[in-house]
Amino acid sequence: MKISYKRLWKLLIDREMLKKDLAEKADISTTSIAKLGKNENVNTDILLKICNALECDLQDIMELTED
Repeated sequence: MKISYKRLWKLLIDREMLKKDLAEKADISTTSIAKLGKNENVNTDILLKICNALECDLQDIMELTED
């Protein structure tokens, strides 16, 4: 199983936000944004900051997919 952040990118499109807007609003680094873009592992603190900034739950920004 792998983690996919496609839901996060769709949510940003729906809210007309750019990745840099998310980084500023959630107070996370561009390195973390890049890791998310590559579906790489990030710290759960990063995910919580994103959820707080976007006022959403974890299942709204990520999902498990088959390898």
